[in-house]
Amino acid sequence: MRQASNHYRAYTPEEIAAWISRFRASGLGLHAFAAQHRLSPNRLHYWVYDKRPSKLAKPPAPAPRFQEVKLAVGLPLAEWAAEICLSSGLAVRFSGTAAPAWIGAVVQELRRPC
Repeated sequence: MRQASNHYRAYTPEEIAAWISRFRASGLGLHAFAAQHRLSPNRLHYWVYDKRPSKLAKPPAPAPRFQEVKLAVGLPLAEWAAEICLSSGLAVRFSGTAAPAWIGAVVQELRRPC
């Protein structure tokens, strides 16, 4: 007799949203995350990349978190005003005219898997 596994069980919209959030926050590739959590890679792919209008409630985007850095008077200014370093090693620099909300949106998109 075959034992039930995560591959064949039904998931609620809340559970699916939680799995998607955990996957995006993990920094792992789709197949590595699915294997680590005993999920079907095909099912995870469907959840993450489904383009149809979703019944899942998307959590509001978190407010950008920044730390102000005070520069000493007289230091030469760089051509950029902010640098964001992601855990993947990617560093992105922004000019002083970039809006914080836009910077946050760019960073969120850069963290998403391709």
